[in-house]
Amino acid sequence: MYIIKVKGKAKIPDYIQLRDNNFVLIAYFRADRPLKNLDRYGLEGKEDALALLIEGLEFGKLQKLEI
Repeated sequence: MYIIKVKGKAKIPDYIQLRDNNFVLIAYFRADRPLKNLDRYGLEGKEDALALLIEGLEFGKLQKLEI
């Protein structure tokens, strides 16, 4: 699975994209909102680690999600 942070413009907020190994979009959510329904993506119980990772992500840089 891969993660990328997308920079918003003006009134559009920053977003996070989760992509599978074929780079198909599987989740798209606001970076400033609490993380919900992560069990759909096999990330249950990893909310704190994912939130910490999102804070440190660079905009526009795709990276492998390893938490």
